[in-house]
Order: sequence, then C-alpha cells, then structure tokens
Amino acid sequence: MNEGTSTSAGGASTGPAIVALRGVSKTYDNGTQALAGVDLDVRAGEFLTLVGPSGCGKSTLLHLIAGLARPSDGRIAWWDGGFDATGREGRRIGFVFQSPTLMPWASVATNVRLPLDLAGVPRATASAAVAAALARVGLAASTGDLPRQLSGGMQMRASIARALVTEPDLLLMDEPFGALDEFTRQRLDAELLDLWHAQRFTVVFVTHSIQEAVFLSTRVAVMAAHPGRILDARRVDAPYPRGDAFRLSPAFAALAQQVSASVASASVDTPPDTAVGAPRR
Repeated sequence: MNEGTSTSAGGASTGPAIVALRGVSKTYDNGTQALAGVDLDVRAGEFLTLVGPSGCGKSTLLHLIAGLARPSDGRIAWWDGGFDATGREGRRIGFVFQSPTLMPWASVATNVRLPLDLAGVPRATASAAVAAALARVGLAASTGDLPRQLSGGMQMRASIARALVTEPDLLLMDEPFGALDEFTRQRLDAELLDLWHAQRFTVVFVTHSIQEAVFLSTRVAVMAAHPGRILDARRVDAPYPRGDAFRLSPAFAALAQQVSASVASASVDTPPDTAVGAPRR
C-alpha cells in the first residue's frame, strides 16, 4: 500500500480508529458478491474518501457502516474503550445520500428538524439546533422556503444541515455533489471542507471524481470490483485550508495522477488476493 505521512488539518495526526472493518463481505440474495474481505479503519477526525469503478461496493460499504445493511461475513466494530461489535448503539451517524431526499411539502426548517423530531427532542431545543445547522451551511435566510424554491446546490446544503443537526460522530456522504454542475460542485466542496476543518467531525465520502477526492481528503482509499475490496490507499499530505491554489499546484496534479493510476488498476479485473487490507500505520 502506498501512503504518505498520516496528517490532517494543520499537519496534526489523525486520531485513533473509531470504527474498524475486518474481513467484511456482502453477498446479496441474488448471489451478487458486492464486497469481499474488506479491512478498513476509519479514524477520528479524518476525511476519508472512497473512489473506484462503478460496482465496486462503495455505497454498500457506507450502508454497512451506517447499519442500514448487515455484512454477510466479517466484523464491524466500534471503539468504546475497546472495539465492540455492538458499539454502534448510541452513536450519532449522519448520512447524506446522492439526492437531497427532502420532503417536498415541508419547509427547509422542518426537513432539517426531522431527525430531532424522530428522536423526541423537545421543540425549543430542536429549533435552536436547526437554526445553528442552517447557519453553518449558509441557509439561515431560507428556513421557511420549500425545497422547490431552492437551487440544486441549496437543496444539498439543506440535506447536509439535516445530517449535521444531530452533531454526528460520523458523517457518511454518498456522492452528494455528483448531480451538480462543476462550478456548484467545486463551491460546495470548498464549503464542506471549511465546515469540516472548523468542526473536525469524521467523514467517509464516496465520489467518482478523483479531483474531488484529492481536494477534500486526508486519505483516499481506492476500491476494486468483482468483488469489491480495498486495493490501495494514499494520504493527502497537504495543509488546510485548501483552495484554488492547491487545485492548481504540482502537488495536487501529482496526487491526482497517482490516484488515477490506482483507479485504472482497480478497473481491470484482478484476483481478490491482490487486494490490500488495512492501511499501514
């Protein structure tokens, strides 16, 4: 596995693993093996991005971490003074899907408040948390708007606010900006990165864009398909905050080229025993 120094914002080391996947496999009822033998640590405070060809199981991996699906084999353990397979209980996990999935009849504030309503949080407490979440994503002036009154980028901001309103320990993001135009996508990438840098929550992000992965991440993991597995991982040893100067730098171009080469290798059918397990530390 090829990795640089383990760093996060400002050159500080990322924290200990908060969730560890060991030998995780997923086979669907129709016999399709989506994942095989995945070993992966998600470390506190890191921005980990998964890239790879279509069908390599990136979204499946997110669903398994979130508890939306169960592995066919292997173990997913959470750190709670020790790794415990039941440690997901009590964890706050935010999930941002590929589309905003907002209730069209409800206001932005009501959409963002939904996780708190489901958790039985008192209305006054929930309203304060919603206002804070919307302010964090730049939608403080849109609380009463309906989703149809928002642009695509604003709808995705509302979806991110809904995921952040519970102050999650882990934020899972499944190609959230993939359907947006490139200009809007780059702007939201920068806004998300500023938010992560300020709040230092842990992110696992899925994208098909190598440039997006390199710009956002402290670490990029490359997955191969047939079956899905971790093939490679690379540290992105670049300081934060990041902006256009980083996108145009030789270091960015070199990292993008390295990840592109790994993705190209992952796009060629390779036997599972060539896959790489948990990253070197």
